[in-house]
Amino acid sequence: MQTDNKFMDDMARMMSSAMGAAGSMKDEMEARTRQHMESFFTRMDFVRREEFEVVRDMAALARQDNERLAAKVAELEAKLGNADKPAAAKKKAAAKKSTEAKAAPKKAAAKKPAAKKKAS
Repeated sequence: MQTDNKFMDDMARMMSSAMGAAGSMKDEMEARTRQHMESFFTRMDFVRREEFEVVRDMAALARQDNERLAAKVAELEAKLGNADKPAAAKKKAAAKKSTEAKAAPKKAAAKKPAAKKKAS
């Protein structure tokens, strides 16, 4: 709608320009805010959603495999029956050996300074 009033035409043009400027300022603010937020999340070492979903799916598959293997182990142990008693004894012996192996370097380290003193 066009009017003969110059003041109204100027006001309409000015409002149109202001609306255009406000629209571009809004777009600029959104872009800068997005940029700052992405920078913040990168510095905070957050994980992207896609990466999280991939790892979550991998964990679910690993859990399913673990449950399947645990069921298979239980089935095989049931088949063996009393044969698991020697296996328990073997596990106990292996645990004892590993404990002794961990303690052995400490004992050897304690003996070395004593050997040096005798040699002097």
